[in-house]
Amino acid sequence: MLAEVASLAVGEEEAAAEAGNRLPHKTVHSLKICYTNIMLDVNFIRKNQSLVEKSAREKGYDVDISSLLQLDDQRKTILQDVEQLRRERNEIATQMKNGKPSDELIAQGKAIKTKLADIEPQLAEIENQVENILKRVPNIIFDDVPLGDEDCSVEVASWGEKKSAGVDHLDYAISRNWVDFERGAKVAGAKFYYLKNELALLENALLQFGLKKILEHGFTYMTVPDMVSSKVLEGCGFNPRSSKQSDEYFIEGEDLAMIATAEMPLTGYYMNEIIDEKDLPICLAGYSACFRKEAGTYGKHTRGLFRVHQFNKLEMYVFCLPEKSQEMHEKIRQIEEEIWQELGIPYRVINIAAGDLGSPAAKKYDIEYWSPVDQKYRELTSCSNCTDFQARSLDIKVRRADGSVEVLHTLNGTAISLARTMVAVIENYAQKDGKLKVPEVLRPYLNEAVEI
Repeated sequence: MLAEVASLAVGEEEAAAEAGNRLPHKTVHSLKICYTNIMLDVNFIRKNQSLVEKSAREKGYDVDISSLLQLDDQRKTILQDVEQLRRERNEIATQMKNGKPSDELIAQGKAIKTKLADIEPQLAEIENQVENILKRVPNIIFDDVPLGDEDCSVEVASWGEKKSAGVDHLDYAISRNWVDFERGAKVAGAKFYYLKNELALLENALLQFGLKKILEHGFTYMTVPDMVSSKVLEGCGFNPRSSKQSDEYFIEGEDLAMIATAEMPLTGYYMNEIIDEKDLPICLAGYSACFRKEAGTYGKHTRGLFRVHQFNKLEMYVFCLPEKSQEMHEKIRQIEEEIWQELGIPYRVINIAAGDLGSPAAKKYDIEYWSPVDQKYRELTSCSNCTDFQARSLDIKVRRADGSVEVLHTLNGTAISLARTMVAVIENYAQKDGKLKVPEVLRPYLNEAVEI
């Protein structure tokens, strides 16, 4: 049964309403939850209906908030009836313990049992409907998130000199016998591949370099399960905007899905746990294979290694105090920028517009590298502040020094997405003589080779 456990702090609903369709930074960490295992509190939704509706609409999610609230009203009414009948049943049961019950008492007990048998399934059904709608309500966006579709995202920083020409990574890699998509398709299907020779070694060098960087910044390195349960998947908030966009590979006959990112098992690591305030922030780094159907990507850049069904990635993940999540978001972005500066890859940072934000994120930065082949920027990494959206759903809390308990905040960011990084390195470092100049920071992991 969905249980009400808390309410919105006084004054926060007014501050949120003033934001129109976005939530001011200062109010996000104070929101409390009223349903267990649900991302947004239904009481918050009720008090801020227009805020939630507009935010969902800006993100491109079609959620009928009015129907949700009507269903919740019905749920409350039915719940009251059920609880009243259960009290009467318990009173009759107590009376029956005092001796032989009268025929009238027996009849009353049977009547209540019949009523409960009819009304309890109604309660279960309506609770299920409420919960299913609540799961589709996306997180509220910050007030500095640009509105509109992906074209409305705003550049906030850039670095490096943009080259005017480069080599096509796929043609280059095939010519050097570094990648085999044909045999990958034969074995697993389209957009699967084998890496070979120097390119496989380059991938390992990139991983080692990325790992060194995040360890220097205090992250704890972990390998993670390549599958998660539906509870963890839903708790991470990976709900598509439409049924045609589901990106996960599910295991038939099992309550399991292949992970699309290490973010999923890292989020679930502290599921149903309370972390002491003194132990935060907790900064984890997960290395894993990532599996994606790439549904809903028609018309997007898909050449070669840029968009594939399986790739390897090193992911950063942070559990922190609510009041620290904005600071941690900027720290993750800083680490990502350090990585690309040291690799010598020109890039820009963009503040992602609401229409291109996923369900969990209140704000997201993307780093896009300059492609000298396409003469445009292409997505390389991202980092998101998910506030308390994921943690609430998976019941991850912090115990403050004063003994109080509240939902904490979670953030994630890509350290190295290896397939796309190899694309960027080839495009920017391939030489006219056919050799690939090795970025200086990768040479220690390739026997100090200057070229490969």
